Formats: sequence, structure tokens, C-alpha cells
Amino acid sequence: MGFRLWEALRPLDPYRSVKAALGALVIVSVTITTLLVFVAIHTATELRIVTIFSIIATMLITQFVAHGLTSPLDEMKTVARAMANGDYTRRVREGRRDELGDLAETFNQMASDLEAVDRHRKELVANVSHELRTPIAGLRAVLENVVDGVSKADPETMRTALRQTERLGRLVETLLDLSRLDNGVVPLRSRRFEVWPYLSGVLKEANMAAAARGQAQARADVHLHLDVTPPELTAHADAERLHQVVANLVDNAVKHSPPHGRVTLRARRGTGGPGSLDLEVLDEGPGIPVSERQRIFERFNRGSVSTPHGPGSDGGTGLGLAIARWAVDLHGGSIGVAESPRGCRIRVTLPGVPTSQG
Repeated sequence: MGFRLWEALRPLDPYRSVKAALGALVIVSVTITTLLVFVAIHTATELRIVTIFSIIATMLITQFVAHGLTSPLDEMKTVARAMANGDYTRRVREGRRDELGDLAETFNQMASDLEAVDRHRKELVANVSHELRTPIAGLRAVLENVVDGVSKADPETMRTALRQTERLGRLVETLLDLSRLDNGVVPLRSRRFEVWPYLSGVLKEANMAAAARGQAQARADVHLHLDVTPPELTAHADAERLHQVVANLVDNAVKHSPPHGRVTLRARRGTGGPGSLDLEVLDEGPGIPVSERQRIFERFNRGSVSTPHGPGSDGGTGLGLAIARWAVDLHGGSIGVAESPRGCRIRVTLPGVPTSQG
């Protein structure tokens, strides 16, 4: 009861230092002892009784003060043990204005940083697994066709397998850059390229990956359409990063398409600098509710449970659109959901050559 009253009054709050609080404790103890001695002198009370009461009063006050000073340390010890067992969600109560309050704030900041590091580590593993799936699936499709006799091991087939292997090697290197996302030091290897053959190759790989994942029967009815205007359109961007964007957007559109649906990949010259590019991926699926349009690019967000998926869709890992946004942000571009009378339309804008390089 006394401790609750002490906590409610918080008489040490005016002191912004533990030293000041201890000094106040000494002053209060001396004052109480002096008052008791003064009372004893004027009431003929025995000195030993005064001494006993003085000791009891001093011990009670010291106990209250000591508990108030050490309780944050005990709480930090409990939270530290929880963190050692992998629980980074625990925090220490804040509110004090002395050195222990500063220590509690610093401790909570450290706990938040460790929680973020642990989350990023798990997301990195998930991102790597997600991105490696596409080239592995494409390579597997080529090799299975050769083994089953569907296609011959001619130079063209081997070149396709080699491209997938090379892409796999590049992804192993570039996906490790995800660990440096927060530092903003991921390099871009931008170059100028022709848009039509580039996007055509991305769609071809998307078909191969879908077949390798066992979606051929369920999703062969979805028609992929490429619309590039003008046909000789060129762009300036990191081709590998842009591949991540387009492949994930197309894969997501195919998964949400209805039977015999149509997915359109549209490319136009952007309004930015030289080599700027506007991309749109349109499908005929159920679309995305307005309330969810800001959250679909968050990691591990698989959309609303009530939102229907296309046949053969497993809902995905919730990483594809997050990776797409990350790659677009690296270019200094923008990605978002645009208004569409039917289905979903994702718009990507890339700025092209920076003004300082133009």
C-alpha cells in the first residue's frame, strides 16, 4: 500500500539525477532524526526509543527509495533474459527523468534495433527463396523437356538453359544486396536497352516458370499480351532489377486472372528524362479494394482473405509486390495501383537517365 502511494506521488520525479535523489534521502533521514531528538528533549522521552523510531523511519524511507531506483534494473534484467531467448518484443517501462530513465530509453531503442535486425534477417531468407524460385523453375522446365524427349538438346535449348543458369548466378549475388536496403547503398547497373525484346524475354521466362511449377494445366488459358509503343522504344534502367519488377507483377496478375483471362504488359515512353519508361500490367481479375491499395506492397501481405484468387493460385508468399516496389524505389521511380474499369492495373514509372548524367 505504501509503495503504491509512493508510486502515485512520485516524490523523486523533480530530481533529474540519481545523485540528487540519494542526497534528498540523506537530508530527509537527518531531518527526521533531528525532529525525533527535538521531540525527545521536550517530552522527556528516552533516547533509545528515539533511536529505534529514527532507525525504523530511515529504513522504511530507504526501502521505498531503493525499490524505486532498482526496479528499472530488475525489469531490464527480465527483458534481457527474454531477448536472449529470442523474444525481442519486450520493452522496459519509461517515464523517469533521471539517468535510469535515459538508460531505459536507450535499452528500448537497442531492443527495437535487435528486433528489426532479426526481422530483416528472416525477410532476407524469404526474399532469396522467393527470387531463386523463378530461374530454378525455368531451368528445371528446360531440362525436363530434354529428358522427356519433348525437345532436343540442341544449341538453342542449351542456350536457354545457360541463360537461366547465368540469371541464377546473378540473383545469388544481387539478392544479397537486400541486407543493405536500409543503408541505401545498393548499386544500380543502369544501361540503355530495347524494350520490346527485353519484355518479350521476360514473358517467355514467366511462361516457362509457370509450367515448371505445375501451373500449366490451370493457367495455360491465361493469354499474355505485350503492347510496346513505339516498337523501337528504348529505356535506361538496371535490366536485372527491372526484371524483378516485371516478373513479379506478371506472375501476380496471372495468379489472380479468371479462366481464359488476359494479362497485358504495356510499355510507353515516360515523361521524365531520356530513357524514362512507363509500364503497366493489367489483368481481368477481381481487382484490389481501395482500402488495401497502400498495403499490398508491404512484405508478407497476401491481400484480403475475401479477395478471390485465380485457379491454381496458392496465394504466394506475399513478397513479390514488396520486391517490385523495392526495385522501383532504387531507380527513384514510383509504383502504385491505378484506376481501372475492370480488374487490376499496376503502373510503374521509371525516371530514365538522371539529369546530372543527361
